[in-house]
Amino acid sequence: MSTASSRLPLITAAASFGFFVTQLDVTIVNVALDAIGAAFHAPTAQLQWVVDAYILALAAMLLSAGAIGDRVGPRRAFVAGLVLFGVTSAACGFAMSPLALILARAAQGAAGALLIPPSLALIAHAAHGDNAKRASAVGWWTAAGGVSIALGPVLGGLLVETLGWRWVFFVNLPVCALGAVLTLAVAPEAPAKPKVPFDIPGQALAVAAVSLLVGGLIEGGHRGWGGAPLLALVAGVLLAVAFVLFERRAAHPAMPLSAFRKRPAWTAVVVGSALNFAYYGLIFVLSLYMLRALHWAPAKAGLAFLPLTATFIVSNLLSGGLVARFGARTVTTGGVLLAACGYALTARLGAGSDMIEMLPGFALIPGGMGLAIPALTSGLLASVDKHDAGAASGALNACRQVGGAAGVAIFGALAGTDVVTGLHVSGIAAAVLLVGAAAVAGLPIRK
Repeated sequence: MSTASSRLPLITAAASFGFFVTQLDVTIVNVALDAIGAAFHAPTAQLQWVVDAYILALAAMLLSAGAIGDRVGPRRAFVAGLVLFGVTSAACGFAMSPLALILARAAQGAAGALLIPPSLALIAHAAHGDNAKRASAVGWWTAAGGVSIALGPVLGGLLVETLGWRWVFFVNLPVCALGAVLTLAVAPEAPAKPKVPFDIPGQALAVAAVSLLVGGLIEGGHRGWGGAPLLALVAGVLLAVAFVLFERRAAHPAMPLSAFRKRPAWTAVVVGSALNFAYYGLIFVLSLYMLRALHWAPAKAGLAFLPLTATFIVSNLLSGGLVARFGARTVTTGGVLLAACGYALTARLGAGSDMIEMLPGFALIPGGMGLAIPALTSGLLASVDKHDAGAASGALNACRQVGGAAGVAIFGALAGTDVVTGLHVSGIAAAVLLVGAAAVAGLPIRK
């Protein structure tokens, strides 16, 4: 019987189904927003919540999902997540009102949280401490997510124009089924974390803090930054501080804070959050730009994102080899700067731009991200104890999702009145942010 290590490629393929489907649902909905709005007579604020309810729930539950996966075993948690994601996707497709769709999207995001940390834990256990194999596997895993983010608008546009907007959710069902069958067939149950009490107070503080922070950002984006949004943001920051203080003293913390004292871990959080902020935010604005400023059909708008897919695949798969040759710090810094150049190019687009003008930016953005994110993720997994792999990756991805929600809220607000001007400002802001992130990634390591 083959070992988990020898089955690493198949285990990576199974784990990649989870990351693929969770990232697909971040962007596949964007080109369906006009059709959903027309079907339900929903205003822009409700449409933004269709996108952000998913991101909020995904971000809020990631840390809990990581801890659950570490304790019950990543294989069991991952398969349960696939089943729940399929069920909640069906609920989205059958929704009969904006409120029902928003609630179903929140449930879908919560289910999606069970797919990310356990999938990385499966890879980490199967690699058995082999850094080169783990880096390669994480590159494939990240490629699946990168491809699905870029494929989302393409597939979404085709589904909206052929089968209707509800199929952007129904399409998840066969993906979840295939992922569950493959996981049960090839992935052995990795050892669970030694049985310790579940950190319920810590989990509750984390969920509350993330929910308030993301909710405040979303509402501030279209209601203004005073009043309730400001109170939510302040409360979220205070609860985040309380969470850190509580976890420092907890006997069995949900998040291993000691791991985040190491350079690879905190760099991954800072840079990963900045990358998600820029990407999620600009994809949201670009979708509105194509639909409302260029007046493209949903299918054409979706196909415009196709170049991102090919570049994501190539750069993700190159990342592991480049890290082995030049080091994670160099690859991460170069990738982030490459993405920054792509965002700067999108700031040049105008009301009369065509696909040819978009191509340079659409190649550089995923090219840079595809190099940087696998290096960050692999470095994090290498720096933590294997029993904490799920919790640590959950914390990283929670921070990245908060960054993504903030990007949608802030860039969406910038594009609220004039989408072309909003695109210009968003592109410049994203480029400046990533130059700063590259500076953080490139800081020399003190010996």
